[in-house]
Amino acid sequence: MEIVILPDAEAIGRLAADQICALLDRKPDAVLGLATGSSPLPTYDELVRRHDAGQVSFAGARAFTLDEYVGLAADHPERYLHVIERELTGRVDLDPSRVAGPDGLAADVPAACAAYEQAIADAGGVDLQILGIGTDGHIGFNEPGSSLASRTRIKTLTRQTRLDNARFFGDDLEAVPTHCLTQGLATIMSARHVVLVATGQGKAQAVHQLAEGAVSAMWPASVLQHHPHVSVLVDEAAASRLQLAGYYRETYLAKPSWQGL
Repeated sequence: MEIVILPDAEAIGRLAADQICALLDRKPDAVLGLATGSSPLPTYDELVRRHDAGQVSFAGARAFTLDEYVGLAADHPERYLHVIERELTGRVDLDPSRVAGPDGLAADVPAACAAYEQAIADAGGVDLQILGIGTDGHIGFNEPGSSLASRTRIKTLTRQTRLDNARFFGDDLEAVPTHCLTQGLATIMSARHVVLVATGQGKAQAVHQLAEGAVSAMWPASVLQHHPHVSVLVDEAAASRLQLAGYYRETYLAKPSWQGL
């Protein structure tokens, strides 16, 4: 796991976009894993800027989203397929038929989850997965207590996660669904490269536990300590509880330029 401490969200977005553009340059048919939420937005905005400037194409790529609310109407603006279309996929040359998410309206939920796992496998697996992190350490919607070996499944959202997401529902907690379908922790761990982005003081404890705490279901993101290629991009506020922050800075400054993330 590599921890990179950067000045602000814009710098994080540029570095994350560098990795995605480099991937698409060497592998135009790459499979991207896309997260929603506020943390990846600077990355997506930077990718759109580069696409508009003719610096990157998504035409051959495929994308899979991490999760989906259960029970939201197909036309609800907060369905994650609609959200990711607004934030990224509808702003670049990525064919909508090549963007998939878990089916939150499925009549047979276990079958839909199994089909989603199979679709990712059939695509060859995720080359680069973008992640955010919740204040309680969740990634995707793998809440505290989630199995570290979990695959795509239905989960009940914690009150804290629903409170955190209420801003997308007019600050109405009751409008936030109580269930979701989410890629499991083992599903996320199958991605070849994970890029996790986090900003703000509110994420500091989660970032500390992710990088320096014990691997535990109480902090689901901590499972990433076992992944062979994880890049954690954080601003100064999100890094404020890291005990080895000085070492992480020295390591990144001394890193060979050819190595990349």
